[in-house]
Amino acid sequence: MGSIGRYIFRTTLGAFFVVLVSLTAVIWVTQALRDIDLMTNQGQTVLVFIGITGLIIPLLVLVIAPIALLIAVVHVLNKLSTDSEIIVMNAAGMSPWLIFRAFLSVGIVVSIIVTLIAAYFAPAGLRKLRTWLVEVQTDLVTNIVQPGRFTQISAGLTIHIRERPPNGQLLGIFIDDARNPAERLTILADEGEILKNDHGTFLVMQHGTIQRHESGQRDPNIVVFDRNAFDLSQFTSTNTTIKYSVRERYLWQLLFHDHSDLIFDEQPGEARAELHDRLVAPLYPIAFVIIAFAYLAPPRTTRQSRSMSLLGAIGAVSLLRLIGFASTVFGVHMPIALFVPYVAVAATVALGLAVIGKGIVIEPPAVVTKAFTAIMETLTRRFAPT
Repeated sequence: MGSIGRYIFRTTLGAFFVVLVSLTAVIWVTQALRDIDLMTNQGQTVLVFIGITGLIIPLLVLVIAPIALLIAVVHVLNKLSTDSEIIVMNAAGMSPWLIFRAFLSVGIVVSIIVTLIAAYFAPAGLRKLRTWLVEVQTDLVTNIVQPGRFTQISAGLTIHIRERPPNGQLLGIFIDDARNPAERLTILADEGEILKNDHGTFLVMQHGTIQRHESGQRDPNIVVFDRNAFDLSQFTSTNTTIKYSVRERYLWQLLFHDHSDLIFDEQPGEARAELHDRLVAPLYPIAFVIIAFAYLAPPRTTRQSRSMSLLGAIGAVSLLRLIGFASTVFGVHMPIALFVPYVAVAATVALGLAVIGKGIVIEPPAVVTKAFTAIMETLTRRFAPT
């Protein structure tokens, strides 16, 4: 790869990472806002919130990376065309394959990244997310320490917390324990905290009273205490079994699955569709590079518009990706549909390489170009400031 190829490679790869980070950050924020209740309702910290929601980033990158690559290739090709660099290189007799090789190298790098994410990082993130969410949901502190709510954590046992300051203390504790038919306990405490040790989980309360009302007695017995512990160990879940979905399985688990794993018997179609979706994912970056180069790389004069070629490239990429999504959905019940993306990608690559090799300029018919120009001019005049 010569100096021109290295220049194109660096510029395209740099643009790819900028676009990838930007798009991923925007979409991650929109997804993370749906889980904001982890901080508001369940009392988790900002770090826990960012950690949990950040685990979906590999899955987002898996989908966004090919699109970010397309945007980067289009940007660099437009830059080369605007600066007339493509025209100069073509006039100097440079083969289009030399330019294409630099873009293809970036596509291969992105394909390797997508492969690693699809095989390991995306399912690993989803597995960690599932484990973390289960821990949060089964954590007694998360479930009962919701200020202002009467929470029934078991039949006959209700807990209420008036306030929970940032330091983790619990203020205004109320416990109503009616599990024993022979007596009913009502505990009131000014403050307390949850303590976990080798002996279990305890709610340690300070400065309160215990009202013990035995069955058949008119008046309760009231005991004042400075410090008292209420055992919560029996309500904590320590042996929660996590069942991972097919999307949370590593690629090698989908390829060589354990026959004792019931999920492959319960959801064979979903597992098969997920496997083929993972296998075809690394092919999209290569196909997108070929489509963008075939449409936008041929040299054009300044009077020749590239808008229609850009729309054609976007349409071709959208169609190819739509075929992939649709085949994954229909492939759950129609296994033959799972081979459609392979055929579509292979046809796209073959046709695109033929166009690049023959130097064909892909342009729509003149009628379409004139109609598009007329529509744009009409819209410009109508919405132009007066």
